[in-house]
Amino acid sequence: MITVNADGKIMVRRCLVTLRPFRIFVLGIGFFTLCFLMTSLGGQFSAKRLGDSPFTIRTEVMGALESRGVLRRMSDMLEMLMKRMDILARLENSTDFHKGDEATASYMHHKGDNHTAGLMERIQAIAQNVSDIAIKVDQILRNSLLNGKVVEGRRDQCEVPRDPKFPDCAGKVEWMRARWTSDPCYAFFGVDGTECSFLIYLSEVEWFCPPLPWRNRTAALPSPPPLPRVQAAFRSDLARLLELIGTGKESLSFMKKRIRHLAQQWLLAAQRLEQKLKGQQRDQKHILIHIGFLTEESGDVFSPRVLKGGPLGEMVQWADILAALFLLGHSLRVTVSLKELQSHLGVPPGRGNCPLTNPLPFDLIYTDYHGLQQMKQHMGLSFKKYRCRVRVIDTFGTEPAYNHEEYATLRGYRTNWGYWNLQPTQFMTMFPHTPDNSFMGFVSEELNKTEKQFIKSNKVSSMAVVYGKEASIWKVGGKEKFLTILNKYMEIHGTVYYETQRPPEVPAFVKNHGLLPQHEFQQLLRKAKLFIGFGFPYEGPAPLEAIANGCVFLQARFNPPHSSLNHEFFRGKPTSREVSSQHPYAEDFIGKPHVWTVDYNNSEEFEAAIKTIMRTQVDPYLPYEYTCEGMLERIHAYIQHQDFCTTSSPPLPPKAKSPAMQSLPSPLALSPNATHLVWSPSASRDPHAWPPVDSLQVWVSETRHACTETCRRHGLVCEPTFFRFLNKKEVFLQLSITCDSTEYEMNHLYPAVAENVHECYLQKEPLLFSCAGYNTKYRRLCPCRDYRKGQVALCRDCL
Repeated sequence: MITVNADGKIMVRRCLVTLRPFRIFVLGIGFFTLCFLMTSLGGQFSAKRLGDSPFTIRTEVMGALESRGVLRRMSDMLEMLMKRMDILARLENSTDFHKGDEATASYMHHKGDNHTAGLMERIQAIAQNVSDIAIKVDQILRNSLLNGKVVEGRRDQCEVPRDPKFPDCAGKVEWMRARWTSDPCYAFFGVDGTECSFLIYLSEVEWFCPPLPWRNRTAALPSPPPLPRVQAAFRSDLARLLELIGTGKESLSFMKKRIRHLAQQWLLAAQRLEQKLKGQQRDQKHILIHIGFLTEESGDVFSPRVLKGGPLGEMVQWADILAALFLLGHSLRVTVSLKELQSHLGVPPGRGNCPLTNPLPFDLIYTDYHGLQQMKQHMGLSFKKYRCRVRVIDTFGTEPAYNHEEYATLRGYRTNWGYWNLQPTQFMTMFPHTPDNSFMGFVSEELNKTEKQFIKSNKVSSMAVVYGKEASIWKVGGKEKFLTILNKYMEIHGTVYYETQRPPEVPAFVKNHGLLPQHEFQQLLRKAKLFIGFGFPYEGPAPLEAIANGCVFLQARFNPPHSSLNHEFFRGKPTSREVSSQHPYAEDFIGKPHVWTVDYNNSEEFEAAIKTIMRTQVDPYLPYEYTCEGMLERIHAYIQHQDFCTTSSPPLPPKAKSPAMQSLPSPLALSPNATHLVWSPSASRDPHAWPPVDSLQVWVSETRHACTETCRRHGLVCEPTFFRFLNKKEVFLQLSITCDSTEYEMNHLYPAVAENVHECYLQKEPLLFSCAGYNTKYRRLCPCRDYRKGQVALCRDCL
């Protein structure tokens, strides 16, 4: 048996066993596996047959083995091998194994008893050599430790410091003792299994331990100087961007085609925004764009479906983000592979447990949930340090209750996609679902006056196009009924993908064109009067494109609304939204006459809507926020004003029954009509605050309304960055709300009041300030603001 005592000395207890011949092969495999593993650790082994004598094992242990951790691993393997030999010896004495040996014994009889005896002698000799190896390892260990002390003096004499400023140091050293070989990156930074190497790493590479006083830290290489700041200048050519995007995937080809198609509109929009900003100074940002869902490691399920009618919404949005960032004059790097990501970040070799070798060279990183997971895995502790620079393109949004890891776990909001503890506005959505996240959006093609007039004069009032390129969308039952009604009044066209024969899911009376190139699909929309949705996909770009080409969009009303509680699609997504139709943005922000939302199960209502739509004249319409200029304007404002690395909320009072007594006076005042609160004219304003505080209005919600709905009813938008001004007891008093008690708690619905019991609640965790969510028990305090016409993401003075 082999053990390692407290001094690192390997103790060997010889264990020679007699094995039955059929076990010899098993032991041989184990032994040579051991030799292979030891070789991989730096040793060189040779086995030579010397006449009729047993095998002789020679070892030449190289310098790489001369560390305690590696030698311990060797001794562990030796001990494991010896234990298995003991087990086999015990099993040899059992009745069952003797029975199992009968066939083998018969075979060995034909091979000859002398040969069997020779093999047994050799296996005993191997056991002897194993013991000899252990003894030699012990000698190397002693010499290694002795030499180490001579070479470095203090190499293994370090003690874990007891410094209250570094409370985690001892625990981290203990972790390193047990796991320092778990990732090659530790060895990359000089960790060799000694206590001193642990402390050097934990104090100089990470920051859990204090610096060692005897270390010559001046010899360390200085960090590279920060990149020089230059002013961003609007670009007038997209050719360089197309090179940056690269090739090799259908998804990338699609994105490049889209950028080329909209190039003239992008360039004109950039010129208009440049004139609007009137020479405003803008620092050029170094930006990494990592599209995680297109990496092979995430499965890249989108690229193979690009040419087969698959969902393109995400790729439309990413193409537009790339175009906007590039035209705004920022320095970009684009990656769609994990290898490229690691190269750009400066990831040390290994599995990702170690911090980056150099400061992050990017001011901003735009990625998605897949990319976020990949960065966390490969940036080590640096991910927490730099996550404030991340912007997550998140189609459906992440509400604060799902984003806060502890709260989501305790309250049942934990999903596969949330719990990142980011600022909620770091998530950027396709549509403005909730102001808790930033609205990123995308663009639709904008028509000039001549094109609009041509479309109006060439519309076919009896022509409808169905929203749905995949045959699976047509499978759901109930569509035949309303399609039959529609067919009485209109010729129905589809663009369903197929390879060889017409999809059987598409009714015979539908004229199916197959999957059309983008420009041909647009020509179809310019002729059609109606664009009709089947209820899925949710919130795609196609309805906006149809409305921009003069179509009326007809969609189903969901009753009850679809949510994670009743619909599989939303289950697991980090949002509690209740979706009342296929495209809530079209319903709420555009509406009639361009958008009709009806009950498809009510034949009379559906038929009446068709008749009215055929008689209604509509002009092509595109909301400003979905034009190229609108998106450029929005992204420019975010880059200039959103800073999650330095901006922080005022500190909350310490835990107490009524902590609000320690609060500063409220900067709010009652409005002239006494219905809500506004920013007091006498209160000071931070000129760098964004959005500007004088756009704030404070309203109290009804019990069944979230703050999103409350602000909308007053023609405003909920603004989560203003919650910090409401989170005070004085605000309840200013609104004449009686509070018999005031508590600070962690709840995404606070600040709020339970009026029936006169209990008031303030928010304990700033990451949980949320415009979303309601409970019939509470009336919520809601921070609202104004917004620019056609640009809901920005207040009137936000640009």
